[in-house]
Amino acid sequence: MQLRERIEKAIGTGAMSGRLWLYSNYHCNLTCHYCLTESSPTVPKRILPKERMTALAAEAKELGFTGIGITGGEPFIVPWLVDAIEEISGELPLTVLTNGTLFMGKRLEEVARLGGRDVRVQISLDRPNPIDNDAMRGPHNFAKVVEAIPKLIEYGIPVRIASTIDSQTEHEKSALEDLVASLGVAKEDHVLRIIVDRGLAGAEGMGVRAPLEQLSPELTITTTGAFYSPYGPTYQDGKLQKDLLLTQKTNPLRHSAQILVDLLQTVPRGAGDIAEGFI
Repeated sequence: MQLRERIEKAIGTGAMSGRLWLYSNYHCNLTCHYCLTESSPTVPKRILPKERMTALAAEAKELGFTGIGITGGEPFIVPWLVDAIEEISGELPLTVLTNGTLFMGKRLEEVARLGGRDVRVQISLDRPNPIDNDAMRGPHNFAKVVEAIPKLIEYGIPVRIASTIDSQTEHEKSALEDLVASLGVAKEDHVLRIIVDRGLAGAEGMGVRAPLEQLSPELTITTTGAFYSPYGPTYQDGKLQKDLLLTQKTNPLRHSAQILVDLLQTVPRGAGDIAEGFI
């Protein structure tokens, strides 16, 4: 059986995700307490070049992948990101994860070009009030996010909200649901994510353990290699966590895709129980 056939079969049976993840960069304008990648304004940028990202998307389409995900760091801090999104979305449907704080001025004008394209923006918003939210994510995060979301929707850009939580009372859950609805985001486009004990969260003793067997297989590419899951290429104490590294060779993409598909034969059934995908 050819590799494309194996990939399509694995995706069709739910053995792996059809989305290829790209870590566009690692630096960020925020310093969140539970960050998987220890991202901040001062970390090494580790930028995946625009030409490499677009080439990977084209390769992914040829191999039978059904979508692309872009994450970081904060992707929209990269000057050419919108240009890359336009090219990549011409190959496959695209989801971009962002903290939502940079959508203003010139950057907002650039992002407006994405309206009508097969692009979805997923924005992090953890708590229903600015005090609790900003305590975890940084000053003024809440205000910038709730201002940006309606603008993106007005431009015709689908928005999904992701709330990363360690615990939540029924009152907080209800208040968060009301806030999401008030911003114009449908209930089905609001996802709750647990904190995983990797990266900065792991260093601070936060989150639940999520070994390979409990992660959804989603091929992920960074400047340093290919990983089993977007939860994989994390940094702790400034060092790359390599337990989920598949290979350092990412060109051609089929090399790492082959390794992942072969690995699926050895992963016990029931994988994904703790962290069912990145979005």
